Amino acid sequence: MKANKAIKAKTTSKKANKTTKPSAAPAAATPPLPKKPAVAKNQPKRSKPAQSPAAAKASRAKPKPKAPKKRRRPSVSPETVEAVFSRFSEIEPEPKGELEHSDAYTLLVAVVLSAQATDAGVNRATRALFDAADTPEKMVAVGEDRVREMIKTIGLFRNKAKNVIALSRKLIDEHAGTVPQDLAALEGLPGVGRKTANVVLNVWFGEPTMAVDTHVFRIAHRLGFSKGKTPEEVEADLLAIVPRQYGVPAHHWLILHGRYLCKARKPECWRCPIRDLCPYKEKTPAPNR
Repeated sequence: MKANKAIKAKTTSKKANKTTKPSAAPAAATPPLPKKPAVAKNQPKRSKPAQSPAAAKASRAKPKPKAPKKRRRPSVSPETVEAVFSRFSEIEPEPKGELEHSDAYTLLVAVVLSAQATDAGVNRATRALFDAADTPEKMVAVGEDRVREMIKTIGLFRNKAKNVIALSRKLIDEHAGTVPQDLAALEGLPGVGRKTANVVLNVWFGEPTMAVDTHVFRIAHRLGFSKGKTPEEVEADLLAIVPRQYGVPAHHWLILHGRYLCKARKPECWRCPIRDLCPYKEKTPAPNR
């Protein structure tokens, strides 16, 4: 019994020694990261520093536009241009327009009516119209309704009738009922564009103008007389190269050549009198008979 008590006492003392041993030092804790200050919602934005008036004007200034590209002029030689119009002159020394008229006023009205219409169709309509009214005063007296009825076979007849009456009134009010011999004044009339004004100046007043319609535009490019992209550019190119002695009839020759020979879809190259002078590559062969 004493021995057993001694053993128990020994074991309890060992357990006591184990429990009384100092524990290991705890690991050092990492300090917490500082929190970002909370941003209040709907906080007003910081305003930009005020600019001086000069700086504000400079910031609004538009960039300078690029300089326009220099347009390429036609490279056709003066000798070729001379030869082309010389041949036209031999074939038709005194070319004339196909619109029927008796004076500057009836010519002006006929040209206004010819837009997007054939000359033959305009002539059929204007015969009765000019019998009834061949002056601005008579045209205004006839009235828009009757004019519209007489030209209804022509395309865009409603708008054209309105323009004919309006230009007639303006001729009476501003030009004493006469057609002015001035490009700007003609262009100021209702329904009168640059082409119409040039036709009147050329045909009636005998000025060396160049009325560029679809035929003249096409012929000028096929012959190499112009590389212009607008009628105004083509007009400028032609006026620069057409010899002075051909200045008045030149636009008639080009119109007639384009209307009857150098057509848009199938140019009749096999019977063209200037075929050897024409640089147009897609020449049409003669039809098989």
